[in-house]
Amino acid sequence: MADGGLRLVYGGGNKGIMGAVADGAIDAGGLVTGIIPRFLVNRETAGDGLDRLDELIKTEDMHQRKHTMFERSDAFVALPGGIGTVEEIVEIMTWAQLGRHRKPMVFANVDNFWSPMLAMIDHMRAEGFIHTAHLVQPLVVDEAEDIVPAILAAASATHVEPSGEAAIIERL
Repeated sequence: MADGGLRLVYGGGNKGIMGAVADGAIDAGGLVTGIIPRFLVNRETAGDGLDRLDELIKTEDMHQRKHTMFERSDAFVALPGGIGTVEEIVEIMTWAQLGRHRKPMVFANVDNFWSPMLAMIDHMRAEGFIHTAHLVQPLVVDEAEDIVPAILAAASATHVEPSGEAAIIERL
């Protein structure tokens, strides 16, 4: 990410996979913005790790966090994760289906982690439950090192005129 000139916008914790991604971006000289609800600061962080971020935004609740992350992000990546990750990427796909954005959406399908969910999405599409399915076209990459190139390729292939939330920001 740092080499690609991309800023990481993430949920603000410093534990688990996302904490490791944030640390890697920082260690490589990248810019990192953390967005975290106040009630999660003590639960999702350890020590002074958040002091390393270029920017830390504390929100009042999860809804505000997700909305702020959406506004500040040019693309969305679902790394292997839990229920919160599923909820977030489904909401992003829903917003794409509703025409709220055309930002790249990526499933990091490392070791086929997301294969069952991707099969479910294909099933919903085949059964006609994903209307405007052309707007819900997440990218699927199998290797972590393919995420940034996939985002950059998608951003350059999709020309979108800036217009508020639905814009792909020019730095991509």
